[in-house]
Amino acid sequence: MSLKTNQASIISKIEVFRLPPRWLFVRVETVDGFVGWGESTLEGHTEAIEGAFSDLTERFVGWDADGIEDIWQHACRGRFYRGGPVLMSALSGLDIALWDIKGKKLGVPVWQLLGGKVRNRVKVYGWVGGDHPNAVYEASIVRKQQGFTAVKMNGTESIAWIDSPSLLADTVRRVREVKSLGMDVGVDFHGRLHKGMAKQLAKLLEPEQPLFIEEPLLPSQPEEIADLAHAVSTPIASGERLYTRNDFRPYFEKKALDIAQPDVSHCGGISELRRIAAMAETYDVALAPHCPLGPVALAACIQVALTAPNFVIQEMSWQIHYNNEDADLFTYLVDPAVFAVKDGHIDALEGPGIGVQINETLVRERAAASASVPAWRNPAWRGEDGTLREW
Repeated sequence: MSLKTNQASIISKIEVFRLPPRWLFVRVETVDGFVGWGESTLEGHTEAIEGAFSDLTERFVGWDADGIEDIWQHACRGRFYRGGPVLMSALSGLDIALWDIKGKKLGVPVWQLLGGKVRNRVKVYGWVGGDHPNAVYEASIVRKQQGFTAVKMNGTESIAWIDSPSLLADTVRRVREVKSLGMDVGVDFHGRLHKGMAKQLAKLLEPEQPLFIEEPLLPSQPEEIADLAHAVSTPIASGERLYTRNDFRPYFEKKALDIAQPDVSHCGGISELRRIAAMAETYDVALAPHCPLGPVALAACIQVALTAPNFVIQEMSWQIHYNNEDADLFTYLVDPAVFAVKDGHIDALEGPGIGVQINETLVRERAAASASVPAWRNPAWRGEDGTLREW
């Protein structure tokens, strides 16, 4: 049961929409007609999130939408089992939607409710692939024409636990080529490399001065990531598969990270993202929210980025390889201009709530059409000997 409520702010409906290319939008409505949008995309596990929302809907319809923190605490801690990708991703979408409602009710962007902005625009980077290495240079030229000054690429394709060092030379060459365009480049190891190969690649890349190395090892290895961080000067980034402040804690304490990358659709929404940002600042760790997802998630990230002193750069999924012409970052927006890239930045979102308007008619149409289509799944890679490899 919620605390004493404002009857006009009572949550009357919670809906989820499975949408192409691989997103899950959340719509929350109150008795007085305010609607907030959230995003609970958990790539490859859509049905699990839909199931989690059966519980969240049962629990929180009838609660006061103004009680964001009370709802967050009950959603996170009110059941005996807590945390993890599924429960936190479901909570994320609900939390974002509640912040959207509150901003709309008060007629201000969420960043005003978080203490006001400390910057007028947000630096962004675009994705240029890397699973198919030969296309990286051409993709970077396109990104530069689009207004980006920084890009990110995957470091390698499928690679064995210990593999030929010759496979790493192409990664160094690609970084060098992209930097020749005058662009900064982050290299995403994607947790694909195991320790022996990751150490080699990190050392080889160090003279090229990449913007950062992302997920050099799997997130279950904070001590090994710390060892790697202490061995090279390149900033180490990670966090997309960490879900709460508690998950980040050992990384901060072991000095394993230079850049924290919580994902607003996985870590508990705007509420937890801003707490992780503040915690990171205590350890002199920068913030670069992970977001290869949809427009609602991006807008939520920007709200926090505008207020966090330690924010450095924001991932943006425009024309990322998971998307297509029928469903891209701007597809469900009434006004795509809010995400215009100029000189490597997006201007502060000034609209109420999370600052974007969602085309609800199109969302409902696409969700209905998607009901009979299998949900997105990431590929499973096998090596030459048939063993499973990290994707």
